[in-house]
Amino acid sequence: MTKLKFLVAAAALFAAPAAAHDSHKHSHSHQTVQRTVQVVVGCYRGPWELVHWDRALPEFYDSLRAMGYSPAVATSIGNRICRDQNLVNNESALRSEALRVISSTPIQ
Repeated sequence: MTKLKFLVAAAALFAAPAAAHDSHKHSHSHQTVQRTVQVVVGCYRGPWELVHWDRALPEFYDSLRAMGYSPAVATSIGNRICRDQNLVNNESALRSEALRVISSTPIQ
């Protein structure tokens, strides 16, 4: 049984929604703020090559929550990454997939 943990740096973009001001005819300048956060990608790997017991570690969920994801989305991302059979024992693929999923999942 192993615990696999590593950090990935993920950029999070935050912007004021433009639709909030569509009802009137003047303009506002909105800033997009980018910050880099560290996400601990941690998965519990059971004793088998198959993903029978695999799950995201609390540190993974906590870092996704700190990034701004809701509990449901953080759980979904953790399950998506840690239960992917193709990522078992492949740390570079796990890191790449975590970055891809995080960067393609908007923070709401």
